[in-house]
Amino acid sequence: QVQLVESGGGLVQAGGSLRLSCAASGSSVSVNAMGWYRQTPGNQRELVAAVTRAGSPNYADSVKGRFTISRDNAWKSVNLQMNSLRPEDTAVYYCILRAESRDGTNDYWGQGTQVTVSS
Repeated sequence: QVQLVESGGGLVQAGGSLRLSCAASGSSVSVNAMGWYRQTPGNQRELVAAVTRAGSPNYADSVKGRFTISRDNAWKSVNLQMNSLRPEDTAVYYCILRAESRDGTNDYWGQGTQVTVSS
């Protein structure tokens, strides 16, 4: 099993910045991707940003130019630098790790961290 622990959420004014961090521990797995999703009440989780072994980072259109995702070389942690935050960025942010095995693909999720942006 893989455990993901997020940190860095909180309350910030519009225009401010926050940095989210996610650390992975537990079983050694073949990581294919790590990233961040977010969810607001009544809505599905949406992809914010992700890094994969296959190519360049992916970003939701709504965060391009404001958010930057980064990871460590060992694929044990992933960070999300969020600048120029807007009230519509308010959500619970979840870290995800996607691992590949002979049995298929497994997604591991963190517990979520609240980000609140006040206007």
